Amino acid sequence: MADCLPASQGVHVPEKPVYDDFVRISNEIMRGRNSVEQRLVVRDVLNSLMPKEAPPVFRALFPPTKFSAEFNALIASVSFFWLVGASELKEEDVVVGPDGEKRRQRSVVHIKKCRYLEASGCVGMCVNMCKVPTQTYFTEEFGLPLTMNPNFEDLSCDMIFGQMPPPTHLDPVYTQPCFATQCALVGKGEGAAAPPPCPKVDTERGKTAAATAATATASITQSA
Repeated sequence: MADCLPASQGVHVPEKPVYDDFVRISNEIMRGRNSVEQRLVVRDVLNSLMPKEAPPVFRALFPPTKFSAEFNALIASVSFFWLVGASELKEEDVVVGPDGEKRRQRSVVHIKKCRYLEASGCVGMCVNMCKVPTQTYFTEEFGLPLTMNPNFEDLSCDMIFGQMPPPTHLDPVYTQPCFATQCALVGKGEGAAAPPPCPKVDTERGKTAAATAATATASITQSA
């Protein structure tokens, strides 16, 4: 694992890391980086773990078909145990077409209680250090669509192979509040009609909203 983190990242990795080190490293990567930069670090790590020939070979062996989705779901259900805990393979209706067409296939990996989500206790860490980078890597590098749907109530998660992930700003996780019992930031929305989204999911959200408001104000002023 030490070899997969460039020295420039400034993150200490012990020679024999345990699971707690894995969570600590995730926290250190998040510190001082915005949400986009966090995802890029994870993507760099994934790229460093794979030979450069891996993506084209994968694309040739596993085009986006029902068989490819089901086969990779089977592999994931077996090989991801150390990272996420126990899981089971399920058959469900999976969205496989741009207009919402569905196909029944056994390509959903149901993680019963995600070890990483439970250990981190952070919505932003789940989204930026696991969900989005993993979806992006499979979908863009390997050419096999993957959607991950974490459940922040029971800490389960569904990995849906063969289904295109939505744009981040349209994903339900984009407005997901912090964990009420685990996050020090959760009190910042106290008194609001509904809990605000976890600020770590999109660290630039406030800047974008401010810029949009400023542009609208300028437009109104000019037209007055």
